[in-house]
Amino acid sequence: MGLLVEGVWHDKWYDTEKTNGRFVRQDSSFRHQVTLDGSSGFKGEAGRYHLYISYACPWAHRTLIFRALKKLEDAISVSVVDPYMGSEGWSLNAGDDPINNAKKLHEIYTKTKPDYTGRVTVPVLWDKQENTIVNNESSEIILMFNSQFAGADNSIDYYPEELRGEIEEVNSFVYQNINNGVYRAGFATNQEAYEEAFDNLFEALDKIEGRLAKQRYLLGKKITVADWRLFVTLIRFDAVYVGHFKCNLRRIEDYPHLSNYVRDLYQVPGIAETVNFTHIKRHYYESQIAVNPTGVVSKGPELDFQRPHKRNNF
Repeated sequence: MGLLVEGVWHDKWYDTEKTNGRFVRQDSSFRHQVTLDGSSGFKGEAGRYHLYISYACPWAHRTLIFRALKKLEDAISVSVVDPYMGSEGWSLNAGDDPINNAKKLHEIYTKTKPDYTGRVTVPVLWDKQENTIVNNESSEIILMFNSQFAGADNSIDYYPEELRGEIEEVNSFVYQNINNGVYRAGFATNQEAYEEAFDNLFEALDKIEGRLAKQRYLLGKKITVADWRLFVTLIRFDAVYVGHFKCNLRRIEDYPHLSNYVRDLYQVPGIAETVNFTHIKRHYYESQIAVNPTGVVSKGPELDFQRPHKRNNF
C-alpha cells in the first residue's frame, strides 16, 4: 500500500497518528462525468472506455456489477489487477492491460497527471479516445453505467428519480457505518478507535437487519443502487472482515434477514460471476501486512450463496 507524491511512488501505509488512531479515507481525485449526449465532453458510447478493477476491492466490485447488470460487457473493456498488492501498489501482469501496457496502476495515474499526489485506487474509468482517466469514484461510475451509456439494458433503473432522496440517505448511512465501517475497524491503530468503529458497525447492521425484516430490499420492493452498494461489503464480511478486520461480534450468516438478502442479490443473473473469493481472500490476507504480518490466508469459512434465500415472500 502506498501513494504518489508529485508523481513519485512512495511505499507508505496510512498515517493514523494525526487522526488519533482512526482511519480516514481519501476522497477520489478524478470526477469527470460521462453523459449520454456527450455534453460533458465524455460521451457514453460503446468501445470508448476501459475499466481497471480489482476483484478483491469492494469499491471496484460495484462497477463490475453494474457493467454486468446493464449488459455493457461488450461496450466497456476491463483490466483486472493482480490480487496481491506489493510495495508498488496494484500491479498488472503481462497482457492484462492491452490499452496502456502498464505494469503498475500508478502508471495510469501519472499518464493522466504527471505530478499526481494521492492514493492510487481502483476502480479507474479510462477514456481510450482522450487517453485520460475520466473518473475513479465508484459511486459516480455506477450511476454513469446505470443511465449514461448507449446500448445499455434499461429494463431496470437502479436510481429512479422518485427514490433518489431516500437512496442517498440510505447510502450515506451504509457508507459511513458499514462500507467504510469495516475499514475503520480493521485499520484502526488503537483500541478506542477500533471499538468505536466496531460498535457503530454492528449497530448499523442491526438496523439494516430490522429494515429487511419488513421488506425485500432496502427501499422496499424495488432493487436499487443502495442494495448493490451494501452487497459488496456483505459478500466479503464472513470471508475476510470477521477474522482479518476483527469484526467478529456476529457473522452475516448469524442474521436471518441479512444472510438471505445477500443470497437473493448473489443469485441475480450475472452477479455470481463478478465475485471471486480467491482474489478477495488473497488480497486482504496477503497484502495488508500491517493487519496480518504473516500473510497466511484463512482457509475457511465454507460459504454457500446458492442456497434458497426465502425473500420472494415480501
